[in-house]
Amino acid sequence: MDTLWGVLLVYAVPLGAAIAIYLFRRSRSDRAAVRAIVRAREEGLTTPASLHPSIDLSRCLGCGMCAMVCPEKGVLGVSGGKALLVKAANCIGHGACKEACPTYAIELVLGTAEQGVEVPVLSPSFESSTPGIFVAGELGGIGLIRNAISQGRQVIEAVRRLDGIGRGEELDVVIVGAGPAGFAATLAAHAAGLRYRTLEQDCLGGTVARYPRRKLVLTAPVELPVVGAVKLRETTREALLEFWECTERETGIEIRYQEKVSAIEPSRHGFIVRSSSGEHQTRAVVLALGRRGSPRKLGAEGETLAKVVYQLEDPADYRGQRVLVVGAGDSAVEAAISIAAESGTDVTLSCRGDGFPRAKPLNRQKIEQCERDGSVRVLRKSQVECVDEASVSVSGPDGGERFGNDAILVCIGGELPTGFLHAIGLKTEVRYGEP
Repeated sequence: MDTLWGVLLVYAVPLGAAIAIYLFRRSRSDRAAVRAIVRAREEGLTTPASLHPSIDLSRCLGCGMCAMVCPEKGVLGVSGGKALLVKAANCIGHGACKEACPTYAIELVLGTAEQGVEVPVLSPSFESSTPGIFVAGELGGIGLIRNAISQGRQVIEAVRRLDGIGRGEELDVVIVGAGPAGFAATLAAHAAGLRYRTLEQDCLGGTVARYPRRKLVLTAPVELPVVGAVKLRETTREALLEFWECTERETGIEIRYQEKVSAIEPSRHGFIVRSSSGEHQTRAVVLALGRRGSPRKLGAEGETLAKVVYQLEDPADYRGQRVLVVGAGDSAVEAAISIAAESGTDVTLSCRGDGFPRAKPLNRQKIEQCERDGSVRVLRKSQVECVDEASVSVSGPDGGERFGNDAILVCIGGELPTGFLHAIGLKTEVRYGEP
């Protein structure tokens, strides 16, 4: 009997120690997850911007693999033995969490039960409710870069099956947008010998080009038309854009930049695509616009100067400069704070209202502190009137003011593409946490 108790003791002690360590670590993990959720709520990071994971708790084992493989720190966590979405706003739909889940408990969805996302109604071949107009990539609800690239290739295959392709004087297809889907569609059209024209209102990369610097954007290999398998892993925004630029040069594809599409109208043999540079007669159209739309403009004289930009790349770019930031939301407040932290900067923040009601509470506290310590000058109830190379004029309740300026960053939101879809007659539907 003593021998039996001795054997049990030999095994029970390390087993008990292992259980105690596991419970301690789980308790610590739970507390950390709860603190992260509280911070995310305070910072307004609980609403997903696009495609994001939905977790079936009945299947979830709480193993934490999803959080471990997620390239974005703090997006997922584990609490109470179950995985959960913590900083939903930071998720850009990599999909690594879904692939890593051993029990298939994760589905990538659009929208939430409280806040729906409007997307165009599409056929299995990605054709819209208007025959001949196709939608690919993020605009259609696909946030993953590799899936958007795949769609870009597939829509061109569908275009090639349309009657009239290769005949007549009009183009075979106009591709709107040069993000992942539009770039892949352009390569596919080029490889197929189609008469194509790609129009991009901004620069190569679309939404990807607007991501923060060094952000991880691709975590698995993709298949590009003409190029073949692209075995890039753990790829940052900069590396991916550099690869695309190289591919653009080597393949000889043609993309017209700084050309914004304003309307698409039916014609006898297809469509007339109206843009800032004229009209394009085409049999088919591929919309690869992304979901972020076009940045809203100031409407001020001189806004077209190169020193006026609509996205913050790197605060360090503004060292030693006099900078005006325009806006009242989180992006404007965060930009002003980060630029003011750089050496030698003179930062002014202009907002139309009396404060920053749309900004997160924490950001409001930070900008108020910056105003108190003098690192950021805040012009309330103000509006930019005129911009020139060396200065800017701003009107306010006490009259106008003109001051020296080297750069202007406009953060006043964008014009979402849903209005454009309705204007050209495409049917849409709202997704509430659905694939």
